[in-house]
Amino acid sequence: MALTDLLGKKNANGKPHIETVMPPSALPGGEVRIVGSGLRPAELRQPSVRFGGAEGAIVISSDEFLVARVPEGASSGPVTVATNGASSNGHQVNIAEVIAENLHPVMNPAVDSHGNIFATFSGPRGQKVPVSVYKIGTDYSARPFLTDLMNATAIAFDRAGQMYVSSRYEGSVYKVAPNGNMSTYVESMGVATGLAFDKDENLYVGDRSGTIFKINRERQTFVFATLEPSVSAYHLAFRGDGHLFVSGPTTSSFDSIYEIDPQGNASIFFRGLGRPQGIAFDAENNLYVAASLGGKRGIVRITPDKQAALVVSGSNLVGLAFAPGRSVILATNNAVHHLSWGIQGKALLD
Repeated sequence: MALTDLLGKKNANGKPHIETVMPPSALPGGEVRIVGSGLRPAELRQPSVRFGGAEGAIVISSDEFLVARVPEGASSGPVTVATNGASSNGHQVNIAEVIAENLHPVMNPAVDSHGNIFATFSGPRGQKVPVSVYKIGTDYSARPFLTDLMNATAIAFDRAGQMYVSSRYEGSVYKVAPNGNMSTYVESMGVATGLAFDKDENLYVGDRSGTIFKINRERQTFVFATLEPSVSAYHLAFRGDGHLFVSGPTTSSFDSIYEIDPQGNASIFFRGLGRPQGIAFDAENNLYVAASLGGKRGIVRITPDKQAALVVSGSNLVGLAFAPGRSVILATNNAVHHLSWGIQGKALLD
């Protein structure tokens, strides 16, 4: 039976009924659309929505759908709707868990081969902060890792597990040892933002002024591609076929994701996102972008055939990184979250 047919029928027992929840995952504060039937009580009174034991706020209410905001403190589990004392069936919603706060990521977090998470405290451009990069262990305890880097921006690991960090203030990329000691890897990268390695371990650096640089293992630098300047940063990720994908918000509210082939030829892969930022691929070559789609902010999945859908709802998201156990680390502009997602990320340098 079609969904429209299901929605056109009232439940015989008078109880509200949930058919689906979109998107199926959210951060606390994110909004989800609950679709079903009998979702509003008689006399236009407000229903109640519960995410496990926590009550959510109703944003929009009708008989066939509700928009509800996920409350702080909610955890993954069933969402239910209650009307006139009758409760609906439960429908599973995955809620991200906060694992570190009071940070200032501006791009994707990074996960090393041991499952440790690294996130920046970038700070305003030109302002030095006490801690530049935090290390979040597998026990989710956050500790200072780098303390002497101005405006730490992107973090990337090569195949050997060597860490690299860009500074958008200094226009440099630094090599960082496991004990936090830094050495300059490459300079004169403009406003250096996004970092990514290809299969041959060439490093790519996004200069938000409009250039994608390629640095080979001998540290020779080439201009790989030129794009429209970004108002904040370029974010880079490689697909399994060696094509580089780039996001970078401009002054437009209808921004693009660019695809650059191995020869440096750029084309528009997808247009229609609001302020696209951090990007990552899963093992099936689906692209995930921290962006707005149709005015709703969160993580947008774009399939290889360019079908886009919001799959995680949440405000202020700036990036993501796949983690062991089919989970994902999500970064907002002040915190890092963990979400059990059931999606396998693309292998490092695969």
